[in-house]
Amino acid sequence: MSRIGRIPIPVPPGTVVTINRNEVTVKGPRGELQRRCHPDMVISLENNNLVVTRPSDSRQHRALHGLTRSLLANMVEGVTKGFQKDLEVVGVGYRVSKTGDKIAVRAGFSHPVELEPVPGIKLDIEGANRIKVIGIDKELVGETAAKIRGLRLRDAFKGKGIRYVGERIQLKAGKTGKAIGSKTA
Repeated sequence: MSRIGRIPIPVPPGTVVTINRNEVTVKGPRGELQRRCHPDMVISLENNNLVVTRPSDSRQHRALHGLTRSLLANMVEGVTKGFQKDLEVVGVGYRVSKTGDKIAVRAGFSHPVELEPVPGIKLDIEGANRIKVIGIDKELVGETAAKIRGLRLRDAFKGKGIRYVGERIQLKAGKTGKAIGSKTA
């Protein structure tokens, strides 16, 4: 059996889970999420725990077992705690500003790039170079953060660009051979 799929998902107080065949709705203090799961997976609510079981040990059912459990666990965590990704803008003259719901990113282009959040996502800035992507849907938060990061990928030589907070960057050495190898007669 799948080790991930076997683990029951505890439903915290204040969270309501509704199961209608293969459609699961989770309502919590932060909002409501809905997902249609694979029809072969059996989802049940037992003693305030969500339990996912599979009908057989076929390869596809084993794969869907852990996936379904992980998606449901992310839904429960999203409506209770929420998710957040932090990005930082690194570089001389690179900065972020906020006007209303939109943020404007200045990242070395001739004009600022304005980003409008999709429904369910909130964009905040911290200082002049940090962006926070906040929401209840883990997939949507990650996708939005990846799109923002893709505006200006990090430079391999100087390290400037948009990156996740705490992301390690391996810088290339550059052309150092020119200063070292001088000819003497």
